[in-house]
Amino acid sequence: MDTTEHVEGTEPDSLYAAVGGMPFFTRLVDAFYDRVERDAVLLALYPDPEDLGPARVRLRLFLAQYWGGPTTYSDERGHPRLRMRHQPFAIDEDARDRWLAAMRGAMDELNPSTPFANALTDYFTMAADAMRNR
Repeated sequence: MDTTEHVEGTEPDSLYAAVGGMPFFTRLVDAFYDRVERDAVLLALYPDPEDLGPARVRLRLFLAQYWGGPTTYSDERGHPRLRMRHQPFAIDEDARDRWLAAMRGAMDELNPSTPFANALTDYFTMAADAMRNR
């Protein structure tokens, strides 16, 4: 996707646009879930560890929307309510750290430019800590 092209429903000066739109978030989420699939602790947190496809879609749509992309996530699922949605899963310090390691590995694989990498890392660190419930 040409980052200068405006896609309806996106914020033109957003991180979403700057990193290349949905293709970036698709690659990021795929790289993340490839790591989740290799981590028994993280994989055990998913209600259907045999099929992470729906989880991939939800995370991709959420991240794209959060960073200024289309509002498909909220259009389909309503307000994100992340803490409520994650409450049924036992997320302790170890799970948080593993999640962050998987996401950092995905970020390293994609290697976005420093300002974008810093913004994403700051958000992921804050969000992962906020999801801790044990």
